[in-house]
Amino acid sequence: MNTHLLIKGLEAVIPGGISVQDFCAIAGTDKAMAKKILESFVKNGIGRFEGDVIDFDSADKLKAAIFAIKNGATIDEVAVHLDWRDFEGLVAKIFEAKGFSVIKNLMLTKPRMEIDVVGIRLGIAVLVDCKHWKRQSPSTLRNTVTKQIQRVRHYVKKTRGAMAVPVIVTLYQEQLSFIEKVPIVPILQFSSFVDEIYGNLDQVNVIETE
Repeated sequence: MNTHLLIKGLEAVIPGGISVQDFCAIAGTDKAMAKKILESFVKNGIGRFEGDVIDFDSADKLKAAIFAIKNGATIDEVAVHLDWRDFEGLVAKIFEAKGFSVIKNLMLTKPRMEIDVVGIRLGIAVLVDCKHWKRQSPSTLRNTVTKQIQRVRHYVKKTRGAMAVPVIVTLYQEQLSFIEKVPIVPILQFSSFVDEIYGNLDQVNVIETE
């Protein structure tokens, strides 16, 4: 698969329906190649055909980006085509697929704080901050973790009986790591991380109501 076309095709992965013809125009390719790309997407769980239109949802653009990376594109090449909505969409879809209740862009007040995605299951909330736009230095990443811990403490204070886990999800991270027992999770590994989190609560920072 031509990685250059996969990368260009990311701009055509738009929530809702897009025709093959419109995909051609955005990706800058002919109809035969566009169909080949779209068939590869659908085969890998990205979008679905509705006649001559392919229907994408909010998680599909990041899925397509991951597919491009697995087919040889670099992270830097695909990152410029993504924004925070793509990350939040996929994180939310992964939570939903695993039976979590999901809240996106939860706004807390006094002080005002926003949490990107909250997944709640079995009485525990997983609060995710999505970071994707650049590689972060250790000091910057530590500051990101500190701010997420503050958000989670604020959430717990506002939510009676809450138990919550702060998590950072990133595109650039190559492997799971921890700062102050806060998981820094590569988006490529987020699904498996969610599968295992309840068996590993002793390894993460679980914040409870005091």
